[in-house]
Amino acid sequence: MSDVVVRQATEADIPAMNAVYNEYILDSHVSFDLEPWSDAKRLEWFRACAEDGYPLLVACEGDEIIGVSWSGPWRPKKAYRGSVESTVVLAPDAGGRGVGTQLYTALLDALRSDGFHRAYAIIALPNDRSIALHRKLGYREVGVLEDVGFKDGKFHSTMLMELALDDA
Repeated sequence: MSDVVVRQATEADIPAMNAVYNEYILDSHVSFDLEPWSDAKRLEWFRACAEDGYPLLVACEGDEIIGVSWSGPWRPKKAYRGSVESTVVLAPDAGGRGVGTQLYTALLDALRSDGFHRAYAIIALPNDRSIALHRKLGYREVGVLEDVGFKDGKFHSTMLMELALDDA
């Protein structure tokens, strides 16, 4: 892996963040979004997550953003505040080089530092690479929701994985 730097995302990163994430919307089943995010929608989302104290990170190779990792509310009710949904996405040519591990580890470290209790990942199936990454980082499978999302003309299941942040 060449020199990859993980840093806090900024509003200036939004077009590059969208470029990475929107590819998953358009070309795969792993995002259940059906329409690409506009930069305006991403900016609104970014500001809300940042204001609520959720880490938002990017992995950079030189000036290019090759990965994005973020957390956000698990559920909107206040009792869930200590729990987050965690996400990592990489540009297609960034996979298999350790970037996902580096980026996600930085996110989990930030979540621990900020006092969050649990992290949850929702993985659209099949996705062996994502499941392997989450297991490597200590997540455990807590269930599968069968045929929960409909995309590309068929139903897809998701796996729910959980990581205890304060037990590490």
